[in-house]
Amino acid sequence: MSPFARRLPILDWGRSYSRATLGADLMAALIVTIMLVPQSLAYALLAGLPPEAGIYASILPIILYALFGSSRVLAVGPVAVVSLMTAAAVGQVAEAGTAGYAAAALTLALLSGLMLFAMGMLKLGFLANFLSHPVIAGFITAAGVLIAAGQVRHILGVSGSGDTLPEILHALWLHAGETNPVTLAIGAGATAFLFWVRKGMKPALLALGTPTRVADILTKAGPVFAVAATTALVWGLGLADRGVKVVGEVPQGLPPFTVPDLSPSLVSVLLIPAALISIIGFVESVSVAQTLASRRRQRIDPDQELLGLGAANIGASFTGGLPVTGGFARSVVNADAGAETPAAGAFTAVGLALAALALTPLLYFLPQATLAATIIVAVLSLVDLKILRHTWAYSRRDFAAVAATILVTLALGVETGVSVGVALSILLHLLNTAKPHVAEVGLVPGTEHFRNIHRHRVETCPTLLTLRIDESLYFANARFLEGMILDRISGDPQLTDVVLMCSAVNSIDYSALETLEELQRELQARGIRLHLSEVKGPVMDRLQTTDFLQHLTGKVFKSQYDAFVALTGARAKPSERPVQS
Repeated sequence: MSPFARRLPILDWGRSYSRATLGADLMAALIVTIMLVPQSLAYALLAGLPPEAGIYASILPIILYALFGSSRVLAVGPVAVVSLMTAAAVGQVAEAGTAGYAAAALTLALLSGLMLFAMGMLKLGFLANFLSHPVIAGFITAAGVLIAAGQVRHILGVSGSGDTLPEILHALWLHAGETNPVTLAIGAGATAFLFWVRKGMKPALLALGTPTRVADILTKAGPVFAVAATTALVWGLGLADRGVKVVGEVPQGLPPFTVPDLSPSLVSVLLIPAALISIIGFVESVSVAQTLASRRRQRIDPDQELLGLGAANIGASFTGGLPVTGGFARSVVNADAGAETPAAGAFTAVGLALAALALTPLLYFLPQATLAATIIVAVLSLVDLKILRHTWAYSRRDFAAVAATILVTLALGVETGVSVGVALSILLHLLNTAKPHVAEVGLVPGTEHFRNIHRHRVETCPTLLTLRIDESLYFANARFLEGMILDRISGDPQLTDVVLMCSAVNSIDYSALETLEELQRELQARGIRLHLSEVKGPVMDRLQTTDFLQHLTGKVFKSQYDAFVALTGARAKPSERPVQS
C-alpha cells in the first residue's frame, strides 16, 4: 500500500468496491440511520445543546471518518460519555441555551479535533496503551451512572441540575414534590418499552414467525417506535398543555456553516477539557474498532484512527455540531447489520441529511422524557460493576484504582474523574515497573535452561550469583535493582561473580546506565566481578556507544549457559524433555 493510500484508506477499499458490497452497506446504513435519529437528538440534549446539533454532528463527521478512518464498521457521532464531558466543560464558560454555549461547544470540538489529528500525524496512537482498561472501565461505569441519574429529572418532569451524584440526588429530592404524573407515565413507559425491546422484542417476533432479518430491523428500530408513539400521544391529547416538556421547533435543513470562537480566553479554559475528551474519546473508539475488527480478522491502525477522529471533530466544529467519537452501540449495530466498508457511514450521513430536511417538523411534540429514556437505556449498558469483583479477585492494586476512579467521578464530577483515571493509569504503570521482578536463577539439571531457585530444583554455585531481570531498566527502577543486589551480596564472602541475565531487558536508559556503573564500582570494591548475559541487540548497540563495556570487570556472554560453564567449569548434559517454567 502506498503512503498516500495509507493516509486515505478509501483509496484501498474503494478499488474493490462491488455491487454486493453496495447492497450490504445500504442495508446497514438504513438500520443505523433509523437508530441514530432519536439517539443523536438525545445526546445533543445531554450535552446541553439544541437537538438538531446531534444530527448535524452525525453528517459531515461520518463522511470525513469514512475518508480517513481505518475501521470498516466504526460509526462516528455523539456518544453519551463525550456528551456528558462536553456539558461539564462548556458549562464552565457559558449558560446552556445561549449562543455562547453553542459557540464554546464548537470550539471544544475543533480543539479536540486538532489535538487528535496532530497526534495522528506524530504517530502517537500508542499513548492509548498507557490508560489501563480497569481504570477506563471504572470511569465509563461511573459516567454511565451519572448520566442515567441526570436524566431522571426529565422522566419526572422536574427541574434540577448538578454535575456530581450527590448534587443530582439532592436536586431530585428537593423537587420530587413537583413530579408531573403525565410526564412520569410517558417516561417510565418509554423506559420499560426500550428495555423490553433490547431483551424481549426479537424473541417475541421470532416466536410469531417473523423472518430473522426483519426481526433484527424491527428490534433496531425500537427507539423510533417509542419516539413515534409518544410524539403522537402528546400531539393527539394536547399533553404539552398539561406540563409535558417537548423538544419544540427543530430547524429544518442541512447543517449550517459555523465558525468556532477562537478567542484566547475561551481557548485557554477549554484546552485541558479538550485534551481529556480527546483521550477518552480515542480510547473508547479504538477499543470498539479493535474489538469489531478482530471479529472479522481485520486490523485497524491506531494512528490512522487518530486522523479519522480528528477530521471528524474538525468537521463537526464547522457544521454546528459537538465533539464526536466512535460509539459502541451504533458501531455494533452497523457491524451486525452487515456493513462491509466505511461507505455505509457515508450512506448513513445521507440518510440523516434527508431526515434533517424532511422529518424535523415531526419532532416538535417529541417528549423530552422519551429522549431521556433513550439515554438511560443506552448508558446503563455501559455500567459494568463486575469489574470491581474481577479486579478484587485478581489484583488489589487494580481494584483500588478502579474503585477510586468510580468514587471520584461520582463525587467530584467527570473532569476530575477522568483526570484521576489518567493519573492512576500512569501511576499503576510506574508501580508495576518501579519494583521489577528479579529472580535468582540456577541451572536445571541435564538442560541449558535456567529457572528460579525458589520454584525449581536447580544447580547453583556458591561463588556465582545469577539474577534474571524481568523488566526494562529506567530511572524509576534502577536504584531498586542496585539496592536489591547489594543487599543480596552482603554477608556472602564466597561470591566472586555476579551475572545479570538480561533476556527480558528491552531497553536501558541513561539513568539506569549510571546506576549500573555505580553498581560495578561497588562490586569491584568488594572483589566481585560483574557480568552480563543474553543482552538483546538493540540494548547492546546502545551500550557500545558508551565506555561502560570497556570498564566492565566481567564479560558479556551470549547465553546464560555459556556464562555458567565459563565461571563454574561445569557442563550439564542435554535433556531429552524441555522444562516448563
